[in-house]
Amino acid sequence: MGALLWSTRRYLAGAIVFLILTAMVAAYLRSEFKTAVRSARKDPKKRHKWVRAQPETAALPLGYFGASTGAAAALSAAAARDDVSAVVARGGRPDLAGFLESVTAPTLLIVGGNDVTVLELNRQAMRRMKAEVRLEIVPGASHLFGEPGALERVAELARDFFLEHLRRADRAA
Repeated sequence: MGALLWSTRRYLAGAIVFLILTAMVAAYLRSEFKTAVRSARKDPKKRHKWVRAQPETAALPLGYFGASTGAAAALSAAAARDDVSAVVARGGRPDLAGFLESVTAPTLLIVGGNDVTVLELNRQAMRRMKAEVRLEIVPGASHLFGEPGALERVAELARDFFLEHLRRADRAA
């Protein structure tokens, strides 16, 4: 966990990557997933605060990325903040995130084209959101994006979305 920083030629962007903790996986297996997602909202606040306290990242626009079950945690955490500039959720269950209506950051939902159930759940979540939200479907990809080229496509989509929205936030500051 922590801050993922990358640099393009003239731009530095910060993103907090939400990974699933062992406790969250255990809760999921015990069918307590919603409770686990709600409790995950608290931990990202510490990471956000830490990133903001570092001289190198304090003034950077911030983006959240969540994969699989971490997508709901990233969206829930973003709903509690007004200084998140972009959210990317990959192959997740954003429908389980609390306070979707409160997310103000532009959001990209990435779903595998063969993941029919999760695709429909992402569409339902989109209807609940008031923020700018876009759905990208990776053709031929399953839930874990294990097919050749699928994760590379996810990386390209996430990179482009973050750069677009974090640059926009940087110019507005």
